[in-house]
Amino acid sequence: MNEPDRIERLVGQWAAERPDLDVQAMDLAARLLRVGQLISGRIDTLATEFGLHRSEGDVLFTLRRAGPPFRLSPTQLAASLLVTSGTMTNRLDRLEERGLIRRLPNPRDRRSLDVELSPEGRLLADTAVTRHVANEQKMLSILSKRDRADLVRITRKLITHLESD
Repeated sequence: MNEPDRIERLVGQWAAERPDLDVQAMDLAARLLRVGQLISGRIDTLATEFGLHRSEGDVLFTLRRAGPPFRLSPTQLAASLLVTSGTMTNRLDRLEERGLIRRLPNPRDRRSLDVELSPEGRLLADTAVTRHVANEQKMLSILSKRDRADLVRITRKLITHLESD
């Protein structure tokens, strides 16, 4: 049975058991959660094809999109990726071991280090982001241009509401 049918069955069961509840929100929330799971799974699979954990790819992408010299402080990286400094240190250790990043002295503060993409890391990031965008385009190809614009507008509104609570 495909997912929409499973969700319809689940929501239908609640509607039958609790006709006093408006289960429309449950239906929509279940669908949004399932879409998120499916997209996340496909992104994780693609990261694995590049020999990366998704979180490591996030670090490479963040450094790459920072522009030349593709360098940020560990604090800037952690803030951008919404992770703790300890989590960031572990990611950086793994990427440095693979030669994808290097830690360099900060030219403005001798007490700290910056993280910079290595040439190998930049090549991997460029190759991976090209495939990543193609993967996302494929996932969303069923939606028309208008559908996509509507979905962006609606999800932006929903995110703003949820983040303000």
